[in-house]
Amino acid sequence: MELILSIAIGVMTSCGIWLILRPRTYQVIVGLSLLSYAVNLFIFGVGGVKANVPPILGDGLPVTALADPVPQALVLTAIVIGFATTALFLVVLLASRGLTGNDHVDGRNEPR
Repeated sequence: MELILSIAIGVMTSCGIWLILRPRTYQVIVGLSLLSYAVNLFIFGVGGVKANVPPILGDGLPVTALADPVPQALVLTAIVIGFATTALFLVVLLASRGLTGNDHVDGRNEPR
């Protein structure tokens, strides 16, 4: 499980960085989203996700059998903030493209 998670984090991180380095703003936004998803998976992996384990202490349960709710809360908060910033970036992208006529990060058109 940890190996698959590590590979997924590595692939998402490398694809996100590659897209961030692209010249078009839409590709940069998708790259930032992929990078934030990779960070969320990393937080889950570091937090030690446990399946079928209650996050609340009950009668007769040892403390080691509990799932840590902090990584889940952090990732949920990061998802909400990431969604809001992606929406903001898309609005800025559309406004910039309407004003300049292109969607390049540096404002220059590609030579044809």
